[in-house]
Amino acid sequence: MGRMNPIWAMVLASLLFATMSVCVKLASSQYGAGEVVFYRGLAGALAIVVLQRLRGGTLRTPVPAMHAMRSASGVVAMCLWFYCLGGLPLATATTLNYMSSVWMALFLVGGAVMMGGRRVSPLLVTAVLLGFAGVALVLRPTLAPSQFTHALAGLLSGVLAALAYLQITAMGRSGEPEDRIVFYFSIGSMLIGGALMLWQGPSPHTPRGVLLLLAIGGLAVAAQLLMTYAYSKGSTLVNAVLQYLGILFASGYGLLLFGETLTLPAVLGMVLIVAAGLMTSRERAAAPEPPDTRGRHPGDA
Repeated sequence: MGRMNPIWAMVLASLLFATMSVCVKLASSQYGAGEVVFYRGLAGALAIVVLQRLRGGTLRTPVPAMHAMRSASGVVAMCLWFYCLGGLPLATATTLNYMSSVWMALFLVGGAVMMGGRRVSPLLVTAVLLGFAGVALVLRPTLAPSQFTHALAGLLSGVLAALAYLQITAMGRSGEPEDRIVFYFSIGSMLIGGALMLWQGPSPHTPRGVLLLLAIGGLAVAAQLLMTYAYSKGSTLVNAVLQYLGILFASGYGLLLFGETLTLPAVLGMVLIVAAGLMTSRERAAAPEPPDTRGRHPGDA
């Protein structure tokens, strides 16, 4: 990416992830979530293999069990999010997926309470409360009874994504490189997505469907590379702020392409969730442990 400004790299990554979400929503009318996840993983694995060939690296790992755990939680989170995208407004589904930072704050608060003696950060407690208040505002004015399972899937995807992030942090501190982590996540996507595809039955391909699948894979890989570059070259907190542009981009796409509208309470709820996520990012960046600066998107847990 040469001398690209990390700020613009993050803005572009957020736009590409939001565009990928549009493609997933469009593809959901033809393909099941498992099929989309399978082809998304195939594109990611092929891209990493090509990069490794060019760089002369290796994909052998000393921590296969950690990759298996991370892939299981991350891939299931992605399947749930893709299912959520098929049944909820684009902005609502995207916002629920960004709840992963709030769930992570809840895990950190719960861990501090269980260990005893460790001070519970008031900032994290505030983040959790703001996050759940935001969810209540986002869902109440937009959720229809038929959308309940999609909303539940979106919330669960955030929980599992938070678990995957914690596992990514552990692998990063053990010295596992980003491209290897992405590769085994892609392999896990192919295995779990492929199993779901066989269970549900593969869908017939059409030119439109193939183009959407190619776009999903290409956009996800390009966005992941841009985000990784931004986190490696830029400020962690600045990137955390810019990452939430994804919600703004998704809202714009929903308005322009799907005729979706946002009520004032829903907008306020999104603001609260973003504020909660930024509080969590600030607290983690200020922690005595070295922060995990590997770029990632909630939907790519």
